[in-house]
Formats: sequence, C-alpha cells, structure tokens
Amino acid sequence: MKFAIIATDKPDSLQVRLDTRPDHVNYLKTCGVVEQAGALLNEAGDMYGSLVIIEVEDKVAAQEWAANDPYAKAGLFADVRIEAWNRVIGG
Repeated sequence: MKFAIIATDKPDSLQVRLDTRPDHVNYLKTCGVVEQAGALLNEAGDMYGSLVIIEVEDKVAAQEWAANDPYAKAGLFADVRIEAWNRVIGG
C-alpha cells in the first residue's frame, strides 16, 4: 500500500535540516520502500518540509518508517501526516 508522508519543519530549523540531510538522503536511498521524495519549498524557495511517497504493508509500517527517518530522530518536524495514497498518473 502506498502512503504519503507530509512533514512540516519546526520554525527556524533549517540548520537541523541541512546538518541531517546526508543521513536522511541515505535512508531514502537504502530503505527500499521510497518511490518519490522531495523537499517542500516556501515562496522564497527555502526548504520547510518534506513529501515522501513510500510503499509498505500498512499504516503501522508507514508510521515506523517515518519514526526512523533521521529528520524525525533529529526533532526537525513540527507536524507529520501519514495518508494512504493512490497513484492515478505517473510511473
């Protein structure tokens, strides 16, 4: 099942994001469940959150994946939503 993980950073936490980014990207690349991922950008083009599409067995697995993200472990996020997602367009 596919899930969208939508996370918003805590205010004034860009340095935490930058410091943790190498571990986060490695997690995305090596975990084997990520289909798409990228940063959310504000109007100035600055990163302020994340959108990750994963495919896992169920919502519990999605929650576990999100909790193990190095960004989450670093305390970057103010809010994390996990939503079941159905791809309609795209490969």
